[in-house]
Parts: sequence; C-alpha cells; structure tokens
Amino acid sequence: MLPPGARIARVWRGWTTPERAGDYQAIVQGEVLPAIFNRAIAGLLGAHLMRAEARGGEVEFSTIMWFESLEAIKAFVGEDYEQSHVPERARAVLKRFEARARHFEVLDFFPA
Repeated sequence: MLPPGARIARVWRGWTTPERAGDYQAIVQGEVLPAIFNRAIAGLLGAHLMRAEARGGEVEFSTIMWFESLEAIKAFVGEDYEQSHVPERARAVLKRFEARARHFEVLDFFPA
C-alpha cells in the first residue's frame, strides 16, 4: 500500500550471494532502516524492502522509500540526493550495488 502523502519514490538496488542474503536482510531490517527512521526525518513516510530469489548466482534486494518532497530526501542524504545510502555493515555483505538511487514522481495509486 502507498503511504498517504507520498509524492516521490526513491528506488535503489543491491545484489549479494545466496549465502549472504540472509545476513544482508537482517542488517537492513535490524539496523539500517531502524537507524534511518530513528532520525525522524520530516517527510519520510516509509519504506519497502523487497527480495528477488537467486538468478545468475545473485540475490537482488530493492528498496523503495516514500517521501513527501525532494527537500525530505535531501534531509536524508544531502544535496547530492541521488547518492546511495549504504552503511559499511551492509556494504560488507553486498556483492555490488547501485551507486545512485532513482527517484520517481508518484502519479497515482490504484488499489485492487
């Protein structure tokens, strides 16, 4: 479900090995996302963490973070708002990741 007030979706992807996928998931769920939300960033509305099963020897993780505005994203990562936010413990278990996040204007939501 789309959080009310979401105007921008910040999308990022990273890949790890099947053996390290559980470690990465635990770090993101137990450390990375709680640390971000503990900052109480005005305009940050929520996040989805998604996992795609192994393909070509890698497991892909994607995050979608929901924001009210570009200013809220800048409060999260700074003026260079496209830079990825990957803390060192998460980097240590990733095989590779996108250095830049993509941002999409939320146009509409159609519930089933």
